[in-house]
Amino acid sequence: MTEAILNQILHQLEALEPEELQQLNQVIQKHLAAKEEAVQRTRFYQALLTSGLVKQLKQPSYNRQTERQLIQIQGKPVSDTIIDERR
Repeated sequence: MTEAILNQILHQLEALEPEELQQLNQVIQKHLAAKEEAVQRTRFYQALLTSGLVKQLKQPSYNRQTERQLIQIQGKPVSDTIIDERR
């Protein structure tokens, strides 16, 4: 962050009410906690790689699964068939 932006933010703080300052403080604390968690996670993964416990880290897939279509069957419900076969 440039010094000019920081000075502008600090100047705007003077105009905030106490309630607004508390809200801002809560948001900043959450932001700092999230950043620290990300740093710790990165350190952990790097330690795993360095120690040789893992060879690579795969990124999670965020692809949404398509909604599954129900199929129609004839006869008894499958759950009843399973119960009958267990007896």
